[in-house]
Amino acid sequence: MALLFKSGSSRTPWWVEEFKRQAPKLDVRVWPETGNADEIEFALVWLPEPGQLKSYRNLKAIFSLGAGVDHLFSDPELPKLPITRVVDINLTRRMTEYVVCQVLRHHRQQPEYEEQQRRSKWQELKQPAADQRGVGILGLGVLGADAAEKLLSLGFNVLGWSRTRKTQPGIESFAGMAELPAFLGKTEILVCLLPLTPETRDILNARAFAMLPKGASFVNVGRGQHVVEGDLLAALDSGHLSHATLDVFRQEPLPADSKLWRNPKITITPHCASYTDPRTVIGQVVENIRRAKAGEPLQHIVDISLGY
Repeated sequence: MALLFKSGSSRTPWWVEEFKRQAPKLDVRVWPETGNADEIEFALVWLPEPGQLKSYRNLKAIFSLGAGVDHLFSDPELPKLPITRVVDINLTRRMTEYVVCQVLRHHRQQPEYEEQQRRSKWQELKQPAADQRGVGILGLGVLGADAAEKLLSLGFNVLGWSRTRKTQPGIESFAGMAELPAFLGKTEILVCLLPLTPETRDILNARAFAMLPKGASFVNVGRGQHVVEGDLLAALDSGHLSHATLDVFRQEPLPADSKLWRNPKITITPHCASYTDPRTVIGQVVENIRRAKAGEPLQHIVDISLGY
């Protein structure tokens, strides 16, 4: 029995060392050096090549290397096997750090002050209190719920939107497409933490941006495919949106000729808001292998019908 591992990142050596430390008896095959394909029964992967996983005929389960699984469902030949995703306190904390940092940056109007500095302009801006600022979280899953809780503790008026109704103390909840306009209408700082599904693709378009209050700002840590980039640029250029912070994009790395790089109202980070930490995730992988071999339900299983 062997585990196929593919991360596609510079952190692969870290993973290999942690596997040696935590699970020295586990046969880990780092792609593309996979050896005998028939010996591979489990795959821990990020962005596998389309059609790659179907070549392992003894595969029993697929483990996504991140919280998202859209990178797997984009494969039209994906084997019909149990799929799990990462639910990890370190991944959650890193994401919440990023979200809180960017929300505070927009709330305290840091982009505007940075622009004033470039023009040697000394002017204090009117600053609302946190409880006067509506922060809307699109997606109240594990990551969104934690970010919402931390923002609530800072005094913000926090709203949440999800496919189905979520109950979280202190958070005003909205659900379904029928309630999206009301949610957006009360949101001054919008944070996207949605999973990418056919229903959420292009959900942030000209119509959605127009529903936000004038001067609202936007933070995207979901997926680039949630946003119609041309519509975002138009909303920024018109002044309806004041600023956007983008960590995810339709094409990554973001091409050097993308208009997003050059827009002064956009802050770009290179998909670094959070990442999977092998120190805590390898234990989940080993436990799910044990469960699979024992015929027990896997942890953090993905509902294939929903796509997350």
